[in-house]
Amino acid sequence: MGRPPAGARTPRPTGARPELDALLRLRAHAHLFDLRAGRRAPDPLSGARPSRYRARGMEYAESRAYLPGDEIRNMDWRVTARTGRPHTKLFQEERERPVMLAVDFGPSMFFGTRLAFKSVVAAHAAALVAWVALRHGDHVGAVITAPVREVEIRAAGGRRGVLRVLRALHAHSELPEAPGRGGAGRLAELLTRARRVSRSGSLVVVLSDFYGLDEHAEAALALLRSRCDLVGGQVVDPLERSAPPPGRYAVSDGRSTAVLDSTSRTFREAHRQRFDARAERVREAFSRLGAPLRTLSTDAAIDDGLLVAVRPAVSGTP
Repeated sequence: MGRPPAGARTPRPTGARPELDALLRLRAHAHLFDLRAGRRAPDPLSGARPSRYRARGMEYAESRAYLPGDEIRNMDWRVTARTGRPHTKLFQEERERPVMLAVDFGPSMFFGTRLAFKSVVAAHAAALVAWVALRHGDHVGAVITAPVREVEIRAAGGRRGVLRVLRALHAHSELPEAPGRGGAGRLAELLTRARRVSRSGSLVVVLSDFYGLDEHAEAALALLRSRCDLVGGQVVDPLERSAPPPGRYAVSDGRSTAVLDSTSRTFREAHRQRFDARAERVREAFSRLGAPLRTLSTDAAIDDGLLVAVRPAVSGTP
């Protein structure tokens, strides 16, 4: 993903639930990004996107002098007539790069103290990647783990494929009346599902707070990385990074209320250390796999983090 023009910014996500209209409007910002930027080619005829991906057609590259064994049906008769020597056409396979969005809508994602819930940030990030994929003719799909159910959307092309993803992001991004199942095993299941529905060579963008990153999730992450390009977007809230100034704060999940007491310096330091330890485990997991990981915050525009997160993977330089 290339950087947008200086000063260009996507809207900051807001609210406790992503509105479908807001996800649709992100299409207007897709031109700021380029999922293909910087991909290295091993030879001059490889084009912009060489890889192991499924070919969807053939694109003319150049003509050269005919050699014994060349296909007669690929003769370039115009060049042959102009030069008086037989020439044949060379073709470059046109490649399709499926993009799979793995979105975590687990209970811990329904939290935020600034502009938006973490779930809303993840939905906006996923929508932006989907629109960019559409702009470049790529198929896009999604795997969503929500509090009540799991959703799989096979990668498909065209506007209809993107709309299916956006509708699912909207439909499954609401905290249910009854508490859903906890985080144990949720992230591992999301990653396993993403691997099962993704073609080899796909770009998989995982959007989560990674609270569920245990040994099972790390193993699933490694298996996913073994067959796909991988990008992680860790969604965080400023209150998770550091406790608020000393005081007593009322907090609520919409059903019950508790008090957060940050008057103790020991409490504030322990709070910071817990976050740092968790964040370090996530960083180490992605580093071992050679996959990029960046941070998306509930108080920042999407392109502040997602832009930098996706670019290394598509350029072939984690």
